[in-house]
Amino acid sequence: MSTGLPKAWPRLVADIGGTNARFALETAPGVLEDVEVLPCAGFATLEAAMRSYLARVAAHAVSHAAIGIANPVTGDWVQMTNHHWAFSIEATRQALGLASLVVINDFTALALSLPHLPADELVQVGGGEPVAGGPLALIGPGTGLGVSALIPHAGGYTPLSGEGGHVSFAPFDEREAAVWRFARDRFGHVSAERLLSGPGLVLIYQALAALAGEDAADYSAADITERGLTGQCPRCRETLDAFCAMLGTASANLALTLGARGGVYLGGGIVPRLIDYFKTSPFRPRFEDKGRFSAYMAAIPVYVIDSRYPALIGASAALAAHLEH
Repeated sequence: MSTGLPKAWPRLVADIGGTNARFALETAPGVLEDVEVLPCAGFATLEAAMRSYLARVAAHAVSHAAIGIANPVTGDWVQMTNHHWAFSIEATRQALGLASLVVINDFTALALSLPHLPADELVQVGGGEPVAGGPLALIGPGTGLGVSALIPHAGGYTPLSGEGGHVSFAPFDEREAAVWRFARDRFGHVSAERLLSGPGLVLIYQALAALAGEDAADYSAADITERGLTGQCPRCRETLDAFCAMLGTASANLALTLGARGGVYLGGGIVPRLIDYFKTSPFRPRFEDKGRFSAYMAAIPVYVIDSRYPALIGASAALAAHLEH
């Protein structure tokens, strides 16, 4: 006899970025199956993308879902910053016939994944051992710049749901001040995300070319990365070095603010593609360049998250906590 209660499994989890939407079915605690990556531009709405995925993979009705999305989540209405999707959480839940729909910031979801990531999916870049029970900082450049953290408490950790990618960019030296002026003249306020992101990589390249009196080529972020890593373009290599140094400053500022002696984690779509170069890039020297606090910074480990779908794990954790309470 049917109880009329919603089925616990499978559950839908998703990680929605400005470029791609990643979906999976959680068929048992921590077990993710049928992972798909769909282009956001291929669908008019989030609901349409969810329906398309579920129509292909869900043999049984799904009652519970959780989404991490690259956007502030401050109420029922969500308007994406780096994509045109906008939706009501409650209307979407009803339209899809879900008993529950949890929507959180994508970097909050990524932060929730940190305690669950296996060691072989983390690449340490400098520092010593993490301090047990210390805060964990999270920052990651991709389409935008995500920032979050896990703050310890008696029952585990609490994730921070902030928008730290939009703090004002802090130049470290004269070259970075010149890059900042180039960006300010074009955009006005220069956030950290304006430079520490895929579009930011292009902007840094254009600024450095202008400072050198050169005409900037029409390169994408991928072009700059490839040409910089292979040595085809010295200006592109300079761009990568500047980008990594700037990320070192931003990561160190976050670590100092939080006292993140439990470690700093780097996510997003850019750094994991640069790991071999990144290990010897200007990132770590800049991270530790904090004057009287250089020794404090030198002890903090930094980990690059080299995991295919970590935010899906975090969305799963958020949904489990929601259903438990």
